[in-house]
Amino acid sequence: MLKNNPMMKKLVETGEERVGKLAQQLLSNEKFVAAVQSLVSRSLAAKGTLDTALRTALSAMNLPSTADLEQLRSKVDDLEKLLSSVEGKVDTLVASATATSTSKKK
Repeated sequence: MLKNNPMMKKLVETGEERVGKLAQQLLSNEKFVAAVQSLVSRSLAAKGTLDTALRTALSAMNLPSTADLEQLRSKVDDLEKLLSSVEGKVDTLVASATATSTSKKK
């Protein structure tokens, strides 16, 4: 009902136009862009500090970190591949031994 109202459409268009102009003005302002860049870089630095503190805390409590779990997952994947390879070779040997013993019985 409101979508079909011409007055609402005009208000939305005007609002979008003004927001677009404001965004353009902000992005052309060097001080604003520098402040945003500074905020982003400080946020990333704070995240790095937090990550380091969390790893230290987890280590102190003898709990695994995400990197530890990923390393363990990789080792488990490697072991699964090795086990699969060994199973294939054992199956081949069993089949070969079965075929040999069957041919000797004849």
